[in-house]
Amino acid sequence: MTRIDFYILPDSASSSRPLLACRLADKAYRLGHRVYIHTESQEQAAYMDDLLWTFSQGSFLPHALVEATGEPPPVLIGHDTDDAQGRAEAKGSASAAGAGRAGAADAQGRASAAGGGMPGAAPLAGTDVLINLAGSVPSFVSRFERVVEIVDQSDTQKQVARERYRFYRDRGYALQSHNVPTPGIET
Repeated sequence: MTRIDFYILPDSASSSRPLLACRLADKAYRLGHRVYIHTESQEQAAYMDDLLWTFSQGSFLPHALVEATGEPPPVLIGHDTDDAQGRAEAKGSASAAGAGRAGAADAQGRASAAGGGMPGAAPLAGTDVLINLAGSVPSFVSRFERVVEIVDQSDTQKQVARERYRFYRDRGYALQSHNVPTPGIET
């Protein structure tokens, strides 16, 4: 069963969410997990790609954009250009099936993931941790063992996070919340 972890940041600094995403990806990688960082846009994906090279002095985190060719590294970064449409289709499929994490919604997520290296597609090859930096719940969320949602203190972020929390709760996902300490953004 997919576990959803909400990490609550103590501030609303624009760099806090991406920086914590890097640290969580690094921690997951060091624990042997394969990570997919889902972003809002191609620009945010490129920003995360750059940040993963520089966020920590002396550490190396093998990563690439989903569009890259060759053997995928343990950390992939992508975005969903059709997220609103996929979310609406997944929501409609789940309602039609009458059950929480409906098979139809997951099948729709797998169908959009079948593109492999295309923008907007979740990778198929063994990723088990999803770090969601997008503003909505990706349609392929149920194929991951663990999903990370990072929330800062801005009013917009808190409102969007509440909607995502309700979405997950209403579908029966296991939910956890973690308050991130102020100074070092420890994980």
